Amino acid sequence: MNPELEQQFVLLLEENQNILHKICKLYAADRDAHKDLFQEMVIQLWKAYPTFKGQSKFTTWAYRVSLNTAISLYRVKKRRVETVTWDYAVHNIQYEEYSSEEEDKLSYLYAAVQELNDIEKALVFMYLEDKDYAEIAETLGVSEVNARVRMNRIKTKLKVILSQRGAL
Repeated sequence: MNPELEQQFVLLLEENQNILHKICKLYAADRDAHKDLFQEMVIQLWKAYPTFKGQSKFTTWAYRVSLNTAISLYRVKKRRVETVTWDYAVHNIQYEEYSSEEEDKLSYLYAAVQELNDIEKALVFMYLEDKDYAEIAETLGVSEVNARVRMNRIKTKLKVILSQRGAL
């Protein structure tokens, strides 16, 4: 990959790395799994970046690649992720911690979301990121109507889970 393209990728990844961390939060069981999944998503984005044509926003493309990576790893229950040597600049992307206040507010929601299936988790994640249904549908490969119906069902399901835990 040429240096200009490489630099462009690093900048886009730095600007959008919180997307990856949020996906990791949904699919990783612990801090080590979070770091492993984050690294695997970056590797997959890096490998796929030369094919990114800009026909959609970088964030939409990154969601799709990252969610597919997370879902694939989650489904096979792969504990250990293979690593590869990669460029110094990409390696220096900083891991950002969530504040304890944010963690406290989100802990009930994340616990409830853990009970959802893979597609439901992805849909909730994108919904919470304020993505419109058109972008959610495009990223997940479903119709816009299907995305709306599923989200309404998921909201009901989450309310039941949260009320059973006394979180509402």
